[in-house]
Amino acid sequence: MSTMVTEFVEVRITPTLMIDQQSFRSHVLADFRATAAQAEELLVYNQNVFNHSILTDTKFPLPPEAHVAAWEKYALAAKVVGTFEALKRVLVQLRFPIVEGISQTEAYQAATRRGVAVDGMTEATGLVLQQPQKLQLLLHQTLAGTIPVLLAENREDFVSLVQALTKRNEPHPVPASMGACIVSGFNNWDRVRQYRQKWEAESFANRCQSSWQEEFQRLIPQKELYQDKFIILSGGSYSNVSASDMELEESQWQSLSLAIRLEHECTHYFTRRLFNSMRNNILDELIADYRGIVAATGFYRADWCLRFLGLESFPNYREGGRLQNYRGQPPLSDGAFKILQALVKAAAENLQRFHTDYLENLTDANTQLLMLMCLTNLTLEELASKEAKFRIQQTFEKLQTVLPV
Repeated sequence: MSTMVTEFVEVRITPTLMIDQQSFRSHVLADFRATAAQAEELLVYNQNVFNHSILTDTKFPLPPEAHVAAWEKYALAAKVVGTFEALKRVLVQLRFPIVEGISQTEAYQAATRRGVAVDGMTEATGLVLQQPQKLQLLLHQTLAGTIPVLLAENREDFVSLVQALTKRNEPHPVPASMGACIVSGFNNWDRVRQYRQKWEAESFANRCQSSWQEEFQRLIPQKELYQDKFIILSGGSYSNVSASDMELEESQWQSLSLAIRLEHECTHYFTRRLFNSMRNNILDELIADYRGIVAATGFYRADWCLRFLGLESFPNYREGGRLQNYRGQPPLSDGAFKILQALVKAAAENLQRFHTDYLENLTDANTQLLMLMCLTNLTLEELASKEAKFRIQQTFEKLQTVLPV
């Protein structure tokens, strides 16, 4: 996405000439031959929870969040000592190995929950990376503001970082189809220490432990002062799909994979920051893949999206495709999951038809932003319906009247 500045006011899409959205969704599910029980599951799973009411007078790109300043310092240190060494000094999880049960040890809990210094802890033997010298720290500009990105070219290193920074250093499996993740709500004890040092310097009375405990309790509700968001990104093929399957040269596919993956995760960051939602849900993934494919190629291809999800041979599903990663909690029943597959296929194809028809109107950053906003106002059933083009167009045009481009 390119940089721009745009005024934005609150937008609530109220479809006209349409039946109630919930009733419409039920009709669509009936058209896809969902049973009453399956429809009930899918109405819950496919509910759109993006909160557009928080958008008032917003300018794009958004200013960076508070944690970015700390990561700018980490990036400077990385240029001197290397990314992995710089981050080991500040992210306590990187001081521990990936070992089953380590998160239950007193030492690990003291370090990660209470910020106790790890020096002298026998368990803190350090995270092992295969190619630590290839780890990169990027500060990437998005419409939702700058976000730190950790890029691990080595697949094993990517897995280790995900396990350390999101799985409490436990060896939980990471699906082969997963090539990136966005970390949100990460408690950064380095920022807490920096806060304490600044606070103690303000007054001699602040230097006693009891005073700090009182201040720490006041700090806890102010999560923006110590919680971070960042992306962990891998190299390699997007969604674990090979270059030969994509009918592309290896070098070309690797380059496209990185572009798709980065924009995909930045889309999740966008919806999390603006609409207060970033779910492990297929609507989020469909939107993020749409943005990733368009950013990488300039146009949208439904066949790429379906292959990424394991639906290239629909109605057969390829085991290991990404779609199974988004089955929900509790997981959709087998029958509901089959209906979901059909919905996704129809939605992707409808989205390609719309994008093709509107391609000349979707080439700049402003209209691409409109399209992203548009998709967050719809549901999977609407995108999969026979009226998808009308619903996308009406929503898009309503946004245009509020945000002229």
